[in-house]
Amino acid sequence: MNDHIQPGDSAEHEYDHGALGDTEYAEFMELAAEEGFDIEDVEGAIEAAGHGPLPVLAVVGRPNVGKSTLVNRIIGRREAVVEDKPGVTRDRVTYEAEWAGRRFKVVDTGGWEQDVLGIDASVAAQAEYAIEAADAVVFVVDAKVGATDTDEAVVRLLRKAGKPVVLAANKVDGPSGEADAAYLWSLGLGEPHPVSALHGRGTGDMLDAVLEALPDAPEQTFGGTGVGGPRRIALIGRPNVGKSSLLNKVAGEERVVVNEIAGTTRDPVDELIELGGITWKFVDTAGIRKRVHLQQGADYYASLRTAAAVEKAELAVILLDASENISVQDQRIVTMAVEAGRAVVLAFNKWDTLDEERRYYLEREIETELGQVAWAPRVNVSARTGRHMEKLVPAIETALAGWETRVPTGRLNAFLGELVSAHPHPVRGGKQPRILFGTQAGTKPPRFVLFASGFIEAGYRRFIERRLREEFGFEGTPIHISVRVREKRGTKKK
Repeated sequence: MNDHIQPGDSAEHEYDHGALGDTEYAEFMELAAEEGFDIEDVEGAIEAAGHGPLPVLAVVGRPNVGKSTLVNRIIGRREAVVEDKPGVTRDRVTYEAEWAGRRFKVVDTGGWEQDVLGIDASVAAQAEYAIEAADAVVFVVDAKVGATDTDEAVVRLLRKAGKPVVLAANKVDGPSGEADAAYLWSLGLGEPHPVSALHGRGTGDMLDAVLEALPDAPEQTFGGTGVGGPRRIALIGRPNVGKSSLLNKVAGEERVVVNEIAGTTRDPVDELIELGGITWKFVDTAGIRKRVHLQQGADYYASLRTAAAVEKAELAVILLDASENISVQDQRIVTMAVEAGRAVVLAFNKWDTLDEERRYYLEREIETELGQVAWAPRVNVSARTGRHMEKLVPAIETALAGWETRVPTGRLNAFLGELVSAHPHPVRGGKQPRILFGTQAGTKPPRFVLFASGFIEAGYRRFIERRLREEFGFEGTPIHISVRVREKRGTKKK
Protein backbone atom coordinates (compact mmCIF):
# COMPACT_ATOMS: atom_id res chain seq x y z
CA MET A 1 0.00 0.00 0.00
CA ASN A 2 1.83 3.09 -1.21
CA ASP A 3 1.13 6.62 -2.31
CA HIS A 4 3.03 9.76 -3.16
CA ILE A 5 2.12 12.88 -1.23
CA GLN A 6 2.27 16.08 -3.24
CA PRO A 7 3.69 19.23 -1.62
CA GLY A 8 0.96 21.55 -0.42
CA ASP A 9 -1.48 18.78 0.56
CA SER A 10 -1.38 19.65 4.26
CA ALA A 11 -4.22 21.50 5.93
CA GLU A 12 -3.68 24.74 7.81
CA HIS A 13 -4.32 23.60 11.35
CA GLU A 14 -2.39 22.32 14.35
CA TYR A 15 -0.30 19.27 13.55
CA ASP A 16 -0.24 15.88 15.18
CA HIS A 17 3.03 14.11 15.99
CA GLY A 18 1.55 10.80 14.93
CA ALA A 19 3.38 8.03 16.80
CA LEU A 20 6.44 10.20 17.49
CA GLY A 21 7.22 11.40 21.01
CA ASP A 22 8.11 15.06 21.58
CA THR A 23 11.89 14.50 21.70
CA GLU A 24 11.92 12.21 18.67
CA TYR A 25 9.68 14.65 16.80
CA ALA A 26 11.99 17.62 17.54
CA GLU A 27 15.07 15.68 16.38
CA PHE A 28 13.25 14.56 13.24
CA MET A 29 12.16 18.11 12.34
CA GLU A 30 15.73 19.32 12.76
CA LEU A 31 16.90 16.63 10.34
CA ALA A 32 14.17 17.62 7.85
CA ALA A 33 15.25 21.28 8.00
CA GLU A 34 18.88 20.33 7.37
CA GLU A 35 17.82 18.43 4.23
CA GLY A 36 15.97 21.48 2.90
CA PHE A 37 12.36 20.37 3.46
CA ASP A 38 9.66 22.89 4.24
CA ILE A 39 8.58 22.41 7.86
CA GLU A 40 4.86 22.74 7.07
CA ASP A 41 5.11 20.07 4.37
CA VAL A 42 6.86 17.70 6.78
CA GLU A 43 4.32 18.33 9.55
CA GLY A 44 1.47 17.77 7.09
CA ALA A 45 2.99 14.51 5.85
CA ILE A 46 3.40 13.14 9.38
CA GLU A 47 -0.13 14.14 10.34
CA ALA A 48 -1.66 12.61 7.19
CA ALA A 49 0.20 9.33 7.72
CA GLY A 50 -0.29 9.28 11.47
CA HIS A 51 -4.08 9.25 11.55
CA GLY A 52 -5.94 6.37 13.18
CA PRO A 53 -9.08 4.76 11.78
CA LEU A 54 -11.10 7.33 9.84
CA PRO A 55 -14.74 8.16 10.60
CA VAL A 56 -17.21 6.54 8.18
CA LEU A 57 -19.99 8.30 6.25
CA ALA A 58 -22.72 6.18 4.64
CA VAL A 59 -24.65 7.55 1.65
CA VAL A 60 -28.11 5.94 1.59
CA GLY A 61 -31.42 6.31 -0.20
CA ARG A 62 -33.69 4.54 -2.65
CA PRO A 63 -32.41 3.56 -6.14
CA ASN A 64 -31.78 6.19 -8.79
CA VAL A 65 -31.82 9.29 -6.59
CA GLY A 66 -28.19 10.09 -7.46
CA LYS A 67 -26.26 8.46 -4.62
CA SER A 68 -23.30 7.29 -6.71
CA THR A 69 -23.11 10.67 -8.48
CA LEU A 70 -23.01 12.35 -5.07
CA VAL A 71 -20.32 9.92 -3.85
CA ASN A 72 -18.18 10.81 -6.88
CA ARG A 73 -18.71 14.50 -6.07
CA ILE A 74 -17.68 13.97 -2.43
CA ILE A 75 -14.52 11.98 -3.23
CA GLY A 76 -13.61 14.32 -6.10
CA ARG A 77 -13.20 11.64 -8.76
CA ARG A 78 -15.37 9.29 -10.79
CA GLU A 79 -14.99 5.91 -9.07
CA ALA A 80 -18.51 4.92 -8.06
CA VAL A 81 -20.24 3.46 -11.13
CA VAL A 82 -23.12 5.62 -12.36
CA GLU A 83 -25.89 4.57 -14.76
CA ASP A 84 -29.36 5.90 -15.47
CA LYS A 85 -30.94 2.71 -14.16
CA PRO A 86 -30.57 0.93 -10.82
CA GLY A 87 -28.88 -2.45 -10.94
CA VAL A 88 -25.17 -1.71 -11.24
CA THR A 89 -23.01 -3.96 -9.06
CA ARG A 90 -19.62 -2.73 -7.83
CA ASP A 91 -16.60 -4.62 -6.50
CA ARG A 92 -15.68 -1.77 -4.19
CA VAL A 93 -18.04 0.17 -1.95
CA THR A 94 -15.74 2.19 0.34
CA TYR A 95 -13.74 5.26 -0.68
CA GLU A 96 -11.58 7.84 1.11
CA ALA A 97 -12.51 11.51 0.93
CA GLU A 98 -11.29 14.86 2.29
CA TRP A 99 -13.11 18.12 2.92
CA ALA A 100 -11.77 21.26 4.59
CA GLY A 101 -8.64 19.39 5.69
CA ARG A 102 -10.52 16.50 7.35
CA ARG A 103 -10.39 12.97 6.01
CA PHE A 104 -13.13 10.36 6.23
CA LYS A 105 -14.40 7.23 4.51
CA VAL A 106 -17.49 7.13 2.32
CA VAL A 107 -19.62 3.98 1.95
CA ASP A 108 -21.58 4.01 -1.30
CA THR A 109 -24.86 2.10 -1.19
CA GLY A 110 -25.83 2.63 -4.82
CA GLY A 111 -29.20 1.10 -5.69
CA TRP A 112 -29.75 -2.02 -7.76
CA GLU A 113 -32.84 -3.56 -9.35
CA GLN A 114 -35.57 -4.32 -6.83
CA ASP A 115 -36.18 -7.96 -6.00
CA VAL A 116 -39.45 -9.87 -5.73
CA LEU A 117 -39.81 -8.85 -2.10
CA GLY A 118 -40.35 -5.27 -3.19
CA ILE A 119 -38.31 -2.11 -3.28
CA ASP A 120 -38.95 -1.22 0.37
CA ALA A 121 -37.40 -4.48 1.60
CA SER A 122 -34.34 -4.22 -0.64
CA VAL A 123 -33.58 -0.61 0.25
CA ALA A 124 -34.15 -1.25 3.96
CA ALA A 125 -31.70 -4.17 3.96
CA GLN A 126 -29.13 -2.19 2.00
CA ALA A 127 -29.40 0.83 4.28
CA GLU A 128 -29.15 -1.32 7.41
CA TYR A 129 -25.83 -2.87 6.40
CA ALA A 130 -24.33 0.52 5.53
CA ILE A 131 -25.62 2.33 8.61
CA GLU A 132 -24.14 -0.37 10.85
CA ALA A 133 -20.60 0.63 9.82
CA ALA A 134 -21.24 4.39 9.76
CA ASP A 135 -20.55 7.21 12.20
CA ALA A 136 -22.92 9.51 10.26
CA VAL A 137 -25.29 9.21 7.29
CA VAL A 138 -26.15 11.29 4.24
CA PHE A 139 -29.73 10.46 3.26
CA VAL A 140 -30.32 11.33 -0.41
CA VAL A 141 -33.85 12.15 -1.59
CA ASP A 142 -34.95 13.19 -5.10
CA ALA A 143 -36.31 16.71 -4.52
CA LYS A 144 -38.19 16.65 -7.84
CA VAL A 145 -40.13 13.53 -6.85
CA GLY A 146 -40.51 14.40 -3.17
CA ALA A 147 -40.68 12.02 -0.22
CA THR A 148 -42.02 8.57 -1.15
CA ASP A 149 -43.20 5.67 1.02
CA THR A 150 -39.78 4.09 0.49
CA ASP A 151 -38.07 7.26 1.76
CA GLU A 152 -40.30 7.12 4.84
CA ALA A 153 -39.20 3.50 5.42
CA VAL A 154 -35.53 4.55 5.34
CA VAL A 155 -36.29 7.43 7.75
CA ARG A 156 -37.68 4.91 10.25
CA LEU A 157 -34.46 2.88 9.95
CA LEU A 158 -32.33 5.97 10.51
CA ARG A 159 -34.26 6.98 13.61
CA LYS A 160 -33.91 3.47 15.00
CA ALA A 161 -30.14 3.50 14.38
CA GLY A 162 -29.70 6.82 16.19
CA LYS A 163 -26.84 7.97 13.94
CA PRO A 164 -26.43 11.67 12.95
CA VAL A 165 -28.15 12.30 9.59
CA VAL A 166 -27.59 14.97 6.93
CA LEU A 167 -30.54 15.23 4.53
CA ALA A 168 -29.50 15.88 0.91
CA ALA A 169 -32.29 17.07 -1.41
CA ASN A 170 -30.76 16.11 -4.74
CA LYS A 171 -31.49 17.25 -8.31
CA VAL A 172 -31.96 20.91 -7.32
CA ASP A 173 -30.27 22.48 -10.34
CA GLY A 174 -31.33 26.08 -9.73
CA PRO A 175 -33.19 28.46 -7.38
CA SER A 176 -36.57 27.29 -8.73
CA GLY A 177 -35.96 23.81 -7.30
CA GLU A 178 -35.30 25.00 -3.75
CA ALA A 179 -39.04 25.18 -3.04
CA ASP A 180 -39.23 21.43 -3.81
CA ALA A 181 -36.41 20.81 -1.33
CA ALA A 182 -38.26 22.76 1.39
CA TYR A 183 -41.10 20.21 1.30
CA LEU A 184 -38.64 17.62 2.69
CA TRP A 185 -38.75 19.26 6.12
CA SER A 186 -41.78 16.96 6.51
CA LEU A 187 -39.43 13.96 6.89
CA GLY A 188 -38.48 15.23 10.35
CA LEU A 189 -34.71 14.94 9.80
CA GLY A 190 -33.96 18.62 10.08
CA GLU A 191 -32.90 21.01 7.32
CA PRO A 192 -32.90 19.62 3.78
CA HIS A 193 -29.69 20.66 1.99
CA PRO A 194 -30.55 21.42 -1.66
CA VAL A 195 -27.81 19.99 -3.89
CA SER A 196 -27.11 19.01 -7.45
CA ALA A 197 -24.79 16.01 -7.34
CA LEU A 198 -24.42 16.24 -11.12
CA HIS A 199 -23.35 19.90 -11.23
CA GLY A 200 -21.92 20.31 -7.71
CA ARG A 201 -24.39 23.00 -6.67
CA GLY A 202 -24.78 23.20 -2.87
CA THR A 203 -22.49 20.25 -2.13
CA GLY A 204 -19.99 22.42 -0.24
CA ASP A 205 -22.61 23.53 2.29
CA MET A 206 -23.79 19.93 2.61
CA LEU A 207 -20.23 18.73 3.31
CA ASP A 208 -19.81 21.43 5.96
CA ALA A 209 -22.87 19.91 7.68
CA VAL A 210 -21.33 16.43 7.25
CA LEU A 211 -18.17 17.52 9.09
CA GLU A 212 -20.30 18.79 11.97
CA ALA A 213 -22.07 15.41 12.14
CA LEU A 214 -18.93 13.24 11.87
CA PRO A 215 -16.83 12.59 14.98
CA ASP A 216 -13.13 13.44 14.77
CA ALA A 217 -12.47 9.71 15.14
CA PRO A 218 -14.70 6.65 15.35
CA GLU A 219 -16.26 5.88 18.73
CA GLN A 220 -14.69 2.41 18.65
CA THR A 221 -11.37 2.58 20.49
CA PHE A 222 -9.02 -0.21 19.46
CA GLY A 223 -7.08 -2.15 22.03
CA GLY A 224 -7.41 -4.98 24.50
CA THR A 225 -8.20 -2.80 27.52
CA GLY A 226 -10.03 0.39 28.34
CA VAL A 227 -12.82 1.80 26.26
CA GLY A 228 -12.39 -0.59 23.36
CA GLY A 229 -13.04 -3.78 25.33
CA PRO A 230 -12.23 -7.17 23.76
CA ARG A 231 -10.23 -7.27 20.55
CA ARG A 232 -12.59 -7.38 17.56
CA ILE A 233 -12.13 -10.14 14.99
CA ALA A 234 -14.10 -10.10 11.72
CA LEU A 235 -14.71 -13.58 10.36
CA ILE A 236 -15.09 -13.02 6.61
CA GLY A 237 -15.19 -15.05 3.42
CA ARG A 238 -17.50 -15.87 0.56
CA PRO A 239 -20.88 -17.52 1.24
CA ASN A 240 -20.96 -21.14 2.43
CA VAL A 241 -17.23 -21.34 3.10
CA GLY A 242 -17.84 -22.47 6.70
CA LYS A 243 -17.74 -19.26 8.74
CA SER A 244 -20.67 -20.15 11.00
CA SER A 245 -19.30 -23.68 11.53
CA LEU A 246 -15.92 -22.24 12.49
CA LEU A 247 -17.51 -19.79 14.92
CA ASN A 248 -19.47 -22.61 16.56
CA LYS A 249 -16.34 -24.72 16.84
CA VAL A 250 -14.22 -22.02 18.50
CA ALA A 251 -17.16 -21.15 20.78
CA GLY A 252 -17.58 -24.81 21.75
CA GLU A 253 -21.34 -24.66 21.27
CA GLU A 254 -23.99 -24.13 18.58
CA ARG A 255 -24.33 -20.35 18.67
CA VAL A 256 -25.01 -19.80 14.97
CA VAL A 257 -27.41 -21.71 12.72
CA VAL A 258 -25.51 -23.82 10.17
CA ASN A 259 -27.12 -25.01 6.96
CA GLU A 260 -25.83 -26.24 3.60
CA ILE A 261 -27.79 -23.45 1.90
CA ALA A 262 -25.54 -20.41 1.51
CA GLY A 263 -27.09 -17.52 3.35
CA THR A 264 -28.39 -19.02 6.59
CA THR A 265 -26.86 -16.08 8.44
CA ARG A 266 -28.69 -12.89 7.46
CA ASP A 267 -27.27 -10.47 10.02
CA PRO A 268 -23.76 -10.24 11.47
CA VAL A 269 -23.61 -11.96 14.86
CA ASP A 270 -21.21 -10.60 17.51
CA GLU A 271 -20.02 -13.30 19.90
CA LEU A 272 -17.78 -12.94 22.97
CA ILE A 273 -15.64 -16.06 22.97
CA GLU A 274 -12.84 -17.07 25.37
CA LEU A 275 -9.85 -18.63 23.66
CA GLY A 276 -6.41 -19.15 25.14
CA GLY A 277 -7.49 -17.41 28.35
CA ILE A 278 -8.45 -14.24 26.43
CA THR A 279 -11.92 -12.94 25.57
CA TRP A 280 -12.33 -12.01 21.89
CA LYS A 281 -15.28 -10.50 20.07
CA PHE A 282 -15.96 -12.45 16.86
CA VAL A 283 -18.17 -11.00 14.14
CA ASP A 284 -19.71 -13.69 11.92
CA THR A 285 -20.57 -12.37 8.46
CA ALA A 286 -21.77 -15.49 6.66
CA GLY A 287 -22.97 -14.96 3.09
CA ILE A 288 -26.62 -14.53 2.12
CA ARG A 289 -28.83 -16.72 -0.02
CA LYS A 290 -28.13 -16.62 -3.77
CA ARG A 291 -31.21 -17.15 -5.90
CA VAL A 292 -30.54 -16.86 -9.61
CA HIS A 293 -32.62 -13.73 -10.11
CA LEU A 294 -30.98 -12.09 -7.07
CA GLN A 295 -27.39 -13.00 -7.92
CA GLN A 296 -26.09 -9.46 -8.44
CA GLY A 297 -27.94 -8.09 -5.46
CA ALA A 298 -26.78 -10.92 -3.19
CA ASP A 299 -23.15 -10.35 -4.16
CA TYR A 300 -23.56 -6.65 -3.47
CA TYR A 301 -25.20 -7.21 -0.07
CA ALA A 302 -22.47 -9.67 0.90
CA SER A 303 -19.81 -7.14 -0.11
CA LEU A 304 -21.50 -4.36 1.84
CA ARG A 305 -21.90 -6.51 4.95
CA THR A 306 -18.27 -7.62 4.77
CA ALA A 307 -17.13 -3.99 4.46
CA ALA A 308 -19.22 -3.11 7.53
CA ALA A 309 -17.71 -5.92 9.60
CA VAL A 310 -14.15 -5.12 8.54
CA GLU A 311 -14.57 -1.43 9.42
CA LYS A 312 -15.55 -2.42 12.97
CA ALA A 313 -12.72 -4.92 13.42
CA GLU A 314 -9.02 -4.85 14.19
CA LEU A 315 -8.24 -8.12 12.45
CA ALA A 316 -9.88 -10.12 9.68
CA VAL A 317 -9.76 -13.92 9.71
CA ILE A 318 -10.34 -14.67 6.02
CA LEU A 319 -11.79 -18.13 5.58
CA LEU A 320 -11.14 -19.92 2.29
CA ASP A 321 -12.41 -23.32 1.11
CA ALA A 322 -9.28 -25.43 0.61
CA SER A 323 -11.23 -27.99 -1.43
CA GLU A 324 -12.08 -25.42 -4.13
CA ASN A 325 -9.98 -23.19 -6.37
CA ILE A 326 -9.18 -19.73 -5.00
CA SER A 327 -11.80 -17.54 -6.65
CA VAL A 328 -11.94 -13.94 -7.79
CA GLN A 329 -14.41 -13.34 -4.97
CA ASP A 330 -11.86 -14.68 -2.45
CA GLN A 331 -9.27 -12.26 -3.83
CA ARG A 332 -11.69 -9.33 -3.61
CA ILE A 333 -12.37 -10.08 0.06
CA VAL A 334 -8.62 -10.23 0.77
CA THR A 335 -8.14 -6.90 -1.01
CA MET A 336 -10.99 -5.34 0.99
CA ALA A 337 -9.33 -6.28 4.30
CA VAL A 338 -5.90 -5.07 3.15
CA GLU A 339 -7.22 -1.74 1.83
CA ALA A 340 -9.07 -1.21 5.12
CA GLY A 341 -5.69 -1.51 6.87
CA ARG A 342 -6.65 -4.45 9.09
CA ALA A 343 -4.42 -7.24 10.35
CA VAL A 344 -5.01 -10.46 8.39
CA VAL A 345 -4.99 -14.20 9.09
CA LEU A 346 -5.74 -16.70 6.30
CA ALA A 347 -7.65 -19.78 7.43
CA PHE A 348 -8.02 -22.63 4.91
CA ASN A 349 -11.08 -24.65 5.90
CA LYS A 350 -11.97 -28.28 5.04
CA TRP A 351 -8.27 -29.22 5.14
CA ASP A 352 -9.21 -32.71 6.32
CA THR A 353 -10.90 -33.42 2.96
CA LEU A 354 -7.76 -32.78 0.83
CA ASP A 355 -5.71 -35.47 -0.87
CA GLU A 356 -2.01 -35.04 -1.73
CA GLU A 357 -2.69 -33.89 -5.30
CA ARG A 358 -5.10 -31.13 -4.20
CA ARG A 359 -2.63 -29.96 -1.53
CA TYR A 360 0.10 -29.66 -4.16
CA TYR A 361 -2.05 -27.58 -6.50
CA LEU A 362 -3.42 -25.46 -3.65
CA GLU A 363 0.10 -24.45 -2.65
CA ARG A 364 0.74 -23.31 -6.22
CA GLU A 365 -2.55 -21.34 -6.22
CA ILE A 366 -1.66 -19.61 -2.97
CA GLU A 367 1.68 -18.49 -4.43
CA THR A 368 0.11 -17.06 -7.58
CA GLU A 369 -3.34 -15.86 -6.45
CA LEU A 370 -2.57 -14.64 -2.91
CA GLY A 371 0.94 -13.29 -3.40
CA GLN A 372 -0.20 -9.86 -2.19
CA VAL A 373 -0.68 -11.28 1.34
CA ALA A 374 2.32 -13.61 1.51
CA TRP A 375 3.04 -11.86 4.85
CA ALA A 376 -0.21 -13.09 6.46
CA PRO A 377 -0.11 -15.98 8.99
CA ARG A 378 -1.85 -19.06 7.63
CA VAL A 379 -3.67 -21.85 9.43
CA ASN A 380 -5.07 -25.03 7.87
CA VAL A 381 -8.20 -25.97 9.77
CA SER A 382 -11.36 -28.06 9.73
CA ALA A 383 -14.43 -26.38 11.19
CA ARG A 384 -16.17 -29.78 11.11
CA THR A 385 -13.61 -31.78 13.09
CA GLY A 386 -11.85 -29.00 14.99
CA ARG A 387 -8.47 -29.84 13.41
CA HIS A 388 -5.71 -27.28 14.19
CA MET A 389 -8.19 -24.91 15.85
CA GLU A 390 -5.61 -24.35 18.59
CA LYS A 391 -3.35 -22.65 16.04
CA LEU A 392 -5.88 -19.89 15.35
CA VAL A 393 -5.24 -17.79 18.47
CA PRO A 394 -1.40 -17.73 18.13
CA ALA A 395 -1.86 -16.63 14.48
CA ILE A 396 -4.27 -13.86 15.55
CA GLU A 397 -1.90 -12.69 18.29
CA THR A 398 1.06 -12.68 15.88
CA ALA A 399 -0.87 -10.59 13.32
CA LEU A 400 -2.09 -8.08 15.93
CA ALA A 401 1.47 -7.72 17.25
CA GLY A 402 2.69 -6.95 13.73
CA TRP A 403 -0.20 -4.49 13.26
CA GLU A 404 0.92 -2.58 16.38
CA THR A 405 4.69 -2.73 15.78
CA ARG A 406 6.59 0.55 15.63
CA VAL A 407 10.21 1.10 14.58
CA PRO A 408 12.01 4.01 16.32
CA THR A 409 13.03 6.76 13.89
CA GLY A 410 16.76 6.39 14.60
CA ARG A 411 16.72 2.67 13.92
CA LEU A 412 14.61 3.16 10.79
CA ASN A 413 17.02 5.72 9.34
CA ALA A 414 20.04 3.54 10.04
CA PHE A 415 18.25 0.76 8.13
CA LEU A 416 17.31 3.11 5.25
CA GLY A 417 20.87 4.43 5.00
CA GLU A 418 22.31 0.92 4.64
CA LEU A 419 19.57 -0.09 2.20
CA VAL A 420 20.04 2.93 -0.10
CA SER A 421 23.83 2.47 -0.10
CA ALA A 422 23.62 -1.21 -0.99
CA HIS A 423 20.66 -0.94 -3.40
CA PRO A 424 20.30 2.59 -4.82
CA HIS A 425 17.25 3.61 -6.83
CA PRO A 426 17.68 3.07 -10.61
CA VAL A 427 18.79 6.08 -12.64
CA ARG A 428 15.88 7.55 -14.64
CA GLY A 429 16.25 10.44 -17.09
CA GLY A 430 19.83 11.01 -16.03
CA LYS A 431 18.84 11.43 -12.36
CA GLN A 432 19.00 9.12 -9.39
CA PRO A 433 16.43 9.93 -6.68
CA ARG A 434 17.43 9.01 -3.15
CA ILE A 435 15.54 8.20 0.02
CA LEU A 436 17.00 10.80 2.39
CA PHE A 437 15.32 9.83 5.66
CA GLY A 438 11.98 8.64 7.05
CA THR A 439 9.83 7.97 10.07
CA GLN A 440 7.02 5.68 11.13
CA ALA A 441 4.17 8.09 11.76
CA GLY A 442 1.55 5.59 12.88
CA THR A 443 0.56 2.03 13.70
CA LYS A 444 -2.60 -0.09 13.26
CA PRO A 445 -1.46 -0.57 10.48
CA PRO A 446 2.19 0.60 10.33
CA ARG A 447 2.41 3.81 8.28
CA PHE A 448 5.73 5.18 7.09
CA VAL A 449 6.60 8.55 5.59
CA LEU A 450 9.77 8.61 3.47
CA PHE A 451 11.37 11.86 2.35
CA ALA A 452 13.17 11.77 -0.99
CA SER A 453 15.13 13.93 -3.41
CA GLY A 454 12.95 12.88 -6.36
CA PHE A 455 10.10 10.63 -7.49
CA ILE A 456 10.42 7.07 -6.14
CA GLU A 457 9.08 4.40 -8.50
CA ALA A 458 6.43 1.92 -7.35
CA GLY A 459 8.79 -1.03 -7.87
CA TYR A 460 11.40 0.49 -5.55
CA ARG A 461 8.75 1.26 -2.92
CA ARG A 462 7.67 -2.40 -3.04
CA PHE A 463 11.33 -3.36 -2.61
CA ILE A 464 11.55 -1.13 0.48
CA GLU A 465 8.40 -2.75 1.90
CA ARG A 466 9.86 -6.24 1.39
CA ARG A 467 13.08 -5.26 3.15
CA LEU A 468 11.17 -3.59 6.00
CA ARG A 469 9.36 -6.89 6.55
CA GLU A 470 12.61 -8.88 6.42
CA GLU A 471 14.25 -6.57 8.95
CA PHE A 472 11.43 -5.78 11.38
CA GLY A 473 8.81 -8.50 10.91
CA PHE A 474 5.36 -6.89 10.46
CA GLU A 475 3.86 -10.34 10.07
CA GLY A 476 0.13 -10.28 9.47
CA THR A 477 -0.24 -6.58 8.70
CA PRO A 478 -0.39 -4.39 5.59
CA ILE A 479 2.17 -1.58 5.49
CA HIS A 480 1.41 1.88 4.11
CA ILE A 481 4.31 3.88 2.65
CA SER A 482 3.94 7.54 1.67
CA VAL A 483 6.72 9.43 -0.12
CA ARG A 484 7.24 13.18 0.23
CA VAL A 485 9.40 14.63 -2.55
CA ARG A 486 11.60 17.65 -1.77
CA GLU A 487 10.64 20.69 -3.81
CA LYS A 488 13.24 22.38 -5.95
CA ARG A 489 14.70 25.56 -4.49
CA GLY A 490 12.66 28.61 -5.38
CA THR A 491 9.48 26.71 -6.33
CA LYS A 492 7.76 26.99 -2.96
CA LYS A 493 4.35 28.61 -3.26
CA LYS A 494 4.13 32.02 -1.70
